[in-house]
Amino acid sequence: MEVIVTAYSSTPWETDEEEFITASGNWVRDGIVANNLLSFGTKVRFPALFKDKIFVVDDRMHPRKGYYHVDIWFPSHQQAEEFGVKFTEMEILAETD
Repeated sequence: MEVIVTAYSSTPWETDEEEFITASGNWVRDGIVANNLLSFGTKVRFPALFKDKIFVVDDRMHPRKGYYHVDIWFPSHQQAEEFGVKFTEMEILAETD
């Protein structure tokens, strides 16, 4: 599936009132992505950007972002900003109910 990929960090202007807690109630960590289409716990990969690294959908985005936009969590705002905006293929590895 072709998606827009952006990045975010745990900064007040990029998150809601709980900067380090995802929409599913977990602490942020490396490998977390936000998406509005897939269920929490779904495992995905972006081969063109990260080769075999597996990410897990554990957060949500603002509804205006739609379904085909993925936000990858980074530990710092600078890293997220440097990542920028990319268009790439996302592989769904294991979807949960």
